[in-house]
Parts: sequence; structure tokens; C-alpha cells
Amino acid sequence: MKMRMLAILAMLCACLGAARAQDQPKISPQQGHSEPVQSVAFSPDARMLASGGVRTINLWDVASGRELRTLSGHTAVVFSVAFSPDGKTLASGSGDNTTKLWDVASGRELRALSGPANAVFSVAFSPDGQMLASGSGDKTIKLWDVASGRELHTLSGPANAVFSVAFSPDGKMLASGSDDKTIKLWDVASGRELRTLAGHRNEVNSVAFSPDGKMLASGSGDKTIELWDVASGRELRTLSGHSDGVLSVAFSPDGRVLASGSLDDTIRLWDVASGGDLRTLSGHSGAVKSVAFSPDGKMLASGSGDETVKLWDMASGRELRTLK
Repeated sequence: MKMRMLAILAMLCACLGAARAQDQPKISPQQGHSEPVQSVAFSPDARMLASGGVRTINLWDVASGRELRTLSGHTAVVFSVAFSPDGKTLASGSGDNTTKLWDVASGRELRALSGPANAVFSVAFSPDGQMLASGSGDKTIKLWDVASGRELHTLSGPANAVFSVAFSPDGKMLASGSDDKTIKLWDVASGRELRTLAGHRNEVNSVAFSPDGKMLASGSGDKTIELWDVASGRELRTLSGHSDGVLSVAFSPDGRVLASGSLDDTIRLWDVASGGDLRTLSGHSGAVKSVAFSPDGKMLASGSGDETVKLWDMASGRELRTLK
């Protein structure tokens, strides 16, 4: 059993054992994170940051670092958070086998999407906001209609848990990364598998399309990031430098820089064109589980096993603020 799966199983057992059934989700008092931060996401206007931890989601004011509210309703680890393109809705995927949709303005739970028979490790909105994808430990990807909550497609093909999903910028394609060491590309309209990308020697923890949709990045437990040509499926280059598994990858909005978060407690910034290592951001004292660029590309957010979220200045590499 791989290190990531062992850690996930231990965390799920602890959370499910401690969870108490609740009739209605609630907005909890502001409390920060007291457990590892699994996922971070900027709102489209960059004014707000969402972070997912154990059973809760925190919403933060980016300018001040102030916690705005805590969303409670999940009964296990919140592995993934994502804002809709209009910034009005937040999606979350959890170890309690559900995906939840939240109203950002009020913090109210809008809908719970149930269907996967295992933890939901990743959620992603389509570029038009009409569809949501979720990747699960049951080896499937589900596509949902956001307005109705109706399940549109179940994509089956990965031989093991799906850790990451991402839509292409035009919304026509979906990428998935799996514990089976592969990336799969899917046609969104039909649900048909287009191509399998193989090259990693360990689980694929994260996938991300470049802003122009021509390239795909994948981060793996084999300590590397692979860059792929989407049209051909050809491997373009391998980025090596992390001393432990890569848990998260994200392209800057201009597509020139790739950020990666790792089990080695660091974030690395890479030049996409050359594959060169630009900078290492150190400051976390635990695994960096998630990285996300602000929409203007001036800031990077990171969520860590050290129970904090950090904001970084991209021009200087300086740590701007720690949210806890």
C-alpha cells in the first residue's frame, strides 16, 4: 500500500469514528484549521480563498487574511474545494463519499451529490459552470449537472482510485489522474475515453491543463512532474527536483510558470518553456497538499499538513501571510 493511501485511510477512519450525524449543515464560528489542509482555491475575483480540512471548509478574506466563515456539514476529510466560474458557488469533495455545493454569499449548503461508493478526492467545475466533475476512490469519475444535481455520466476506466480531475479550458475534455499510475483524457460530451497517458512510476496525485489547453501537467508519487502534449499524448518533458512525492500542480494564468507542492514540505516553481527550476518556496513544516494561483497570477496559495495556508508573492517568492 502506497504512503498516500495509508495516510488517507488512517485519516478517514479517524474522522468517521469521530463524526456525529447532523440533521442540518451549519456555519460554525470562525476557528481556522486544526488539522491538515487538503485543498485551497481562489475565488474568480481573487478576493476570497477557500481551504478544505477535516470536516470543514474555511473561507478567508485574501486582503486581510481574516477568516470569514467556516462551513460545516461534511463528516470526514474535505479533500477538494473549487469555486464556480462566477464565484457564487463552492463545491467540495469529501471522504464521507459526498460532493456538496455551497452558496458562497451565505455559506448555506445548496445540495449534496451522493453516488460514489467511496471518498471523493477531487472536484472541478466546467469552464461554463454548468457541469461538475468528481473523482472518487471507487475508480470512477462522475459528471453532474450543477443546476439540478442530476448525474450526467459515470466514466469508468481507471484501475484504481481517481485522485484528480481537471477540465480543459474549452470544456470539451476532462483529464483524470489515478492511483493506477496513469492519466486518462475523456470526451466530456459523450463520456468516451480518448487516450491514456502512461509514464509515471507511481500514483498520479494531480493533473492540470495549461491555460491554452495545449499542455497537461501531472504530479506523481514518483517525485516527478510530467508535461504532456494534449493533442498527441506525447510526453514533452520530466521535471525532477522534489525529494518526495508531488501532491499538487498548478499553472500560472499566463501559462509560463508551473507550481508544485510536495511531501518534502516545499513548493517549487518551474519555467514551463524550458523545464528549469525557478525557485523553491520553503516555510511549511508539513507536506504541501495543494497549490493554487490567484487569477491575476501575482499570488500563490498553499495548503499543508502543518495545518496552515500560506500566501506567497510570485514576483519575489516572499511569504506574505499565514492563515491559520
